Amino acid sequence: MSCKSRGRAVSAKSELRVLAVANQKGGVGKTTTAINLGTALAACGERVLLIDADPQGNCSTGLGIGRLQRKKTLYDVLMGEAPVIEAAVQTSLPGLDVIPADADLSGVELELGQVARRSYRLRDALEPLRANGPYTYVLIDCPPSLNVLTVNAMTAADAVFVPLQCEFFALEGLTQLIRTIERVRGSLNPRLEIQGVVLTMYDRRNSLSEQVARDVREHFGDKVYDAVIPRNVRVSEAPSFGKPVLLYDLKCAGSQAYLRLAREVISREKDRQAQAA
Repeated sequence: MSCKSRGRAVSAKSELRVLAVANQKGGVGKTTTAINLGTALAACGERVLLIDADPQGNCSTGLGIGRLQRKKTLYDVLMGEAPVIEAAVQTSLPGLDVIPADADLSGVELELGQVARRSYRLRDALEPLRANGPYTYVLIDCPPSLNVLTVNAMTAADAVFVPLQCEFFALEGLTQLIRTIERVRGSLNPRLEIQGVVLTMYDRRNSLSEQVARDVREHFGDKVYDAVIPRNVRVSEAPSFGKPVLLYDLKCAGSQAYLRLAREVISREKDRQAQAA
């Protein structure tokens, strides 16, 4: 499997981009997008670390990382018991690693309690990767709620990547997310921005999908990616086999959509870096 339009050459000096994949509304394809965007970026030549920040561990399961393989998890990283590199597990796709999660992660909020810099635990843990790490992208799969895990992810991130389901309450959930981003930017991470919005579960036969897409594009303009992720049975089936859809069925519409999205993410990042230079 390869990306037809390959990304920039990867080197030790490549700038690390940390993206929190977030939406406070559940069922929008957030974990599915984190898994398959990460896979597509790796197929395009990037070095990607996926961080499973949801105690349900669905991101880990969807990448085929069984419970016995989760010897170190994000819990150990946040509690200062393991560095990021030690907790990272190789997946079946070269260039894609994951820091898994399990139910222990649900206790982090209580265990950190009033610990100093508790909102910066993940940011501090990722700092060595920015200095001299092997990755070009870190994707953090956030839980669908505002808690210490989501706050840690947004505090550590350069930007938020927003999957948005093409359905009636989509914009309402997005309004909540924007308020959260603004609060984190104001108190914890002034550089935080919205990387982009990707429309998921798009059904061209449904006029509502098209209406939501139009509304989102009118509201967010060029922040919305051109690539759209369709409703696709193969995308839904893939996690039960412990595979990203690109490894489960490369030729299906969902796989091709995620490859287009990855190429667009890489292209926008190259433009952003050129403007910043």
